[in-house]
Amino acid sequence: MLEQPYLLIVASSLLIGLVAGFVMHRADFCVTASFRDMFLFRDFFLMRQMILLVVVSMALFELGRLGGIITIHPFPLLGPPSLANVIGGFVFGIGMVLAGGCVCGSLFKLGAGSVASLLAVIGMIAGSTAYAELYPQWSAFTKSTVLVNNAITLPQWLGLSPTTLLLPIAALGGFWLHRQFRAGRMVRPAFAAGHLAPWRAALILALLGFASYVLIGMPLGITSSYAKVGAGVTALFAPEYVQSRAFFALQPLNYTPPFADQAIRGGPGPRFDGLAAIQYPLLLGIICGALVSALRLGEWRPRWRLPPRQLLSALCGGLLLGLAARMAPACNIWHLWGGVPILALQSLLFLAGLLPGAWVGARLLSRFVIR
Repeated sequence: MLEQPYLLIVASSLLIGLVAGFVMHRADFCVTASFRDMFLFRDFFLMRQMILLVVVSMALFELGRLGGIITIHPFPLLGPPSLANVIGGFVFGIGMVLAGGCVCGSLFKLGAGSVASLLAVIGMIAGSTAYAELYPQWSAFTKSTVLVNNAITLPQWLGLSPTTLLLPIAALGGFWLHRQFRAGRMVRPAFAAGHLAPWRAALILALLGFASYVLIGMPLGITSSYAKVGAGVTALFAPEYVQSRAFFALQPLNYTPPFADQAIRGGPGPRFDGLAAIQYPLLLGIICGALVSALRLGEWRPRWRLPPRQLLSALCGGLLLGLAARMAPACNIWHLWGGVPILALQSLLFLAGLLPGAWVGARLLSRFVIR
């Protein structure tokens, strides 16, 4: 029997995941595509939707903090900025383009029947698990290259109130987006049954991230669950290996969620803990939400007839994604939908690495995969 606050966390994560998976499938809302299309086709349409999501999240997070709805700021698991964030973001950018979807996009595509996305998810699990071998050296490198010791966010580093930076940036972003709407750059004709305009999806996803922050105490994040799944599978065959690796013994999550009176803890080990209560239902919800959407449209079917090099690319990209998500640490959803809206230094450095990484991934994709 789950204890309080686990029941609220599990229920909230599952519901948020179901809605997110449904919405992303209806809009085909993929973070990877927004970066890939920008570099491959000079098409900025999807990137504008990403900017909309970030700007709305920024306003919601800060207004929620000012109104006392958000009580944890910055949210748990954020740390001081390091060169590891840039390198992790760079590898992540390559991996997500080669995989054909990020850690979240691959899940909703898997729910809709994509075999390539299944291979990408398997690769993410394997890459996250393999990171245990790299952890001692990478952890030492991360600590030795910390850039700022006494600040998590840019406002903290500058000694300013978050409102001083966040609301003006959100206002400027809103003005720019308004002009994009008026110029017709945020909407494209679509005739597919059940299609949801990407800008509407961006607004809904921003609201879901806000709901997660209010109810759970942090925005959406999912990649630690891949490491937990990998550790659980490995423990079935080599329990001594899992017990001997320091990475699987970590407990980085230790905080008291909103609407709770006791702290929860969790880490990448195979046990069911606070991290599993947050991320497992979200992962399952995204897959099931997309599955429900595809079934209701009569579109669900296994899609496996792809060139072998494309399937191999998905698997290799997934391996890089899983490894990079632990190196960074965390994924693009965590940083772009959660960290960048509060100007977390880690997330800004992750984005600085993600952009050139996606460019390299696009070059590799066009040269070796979709020639």
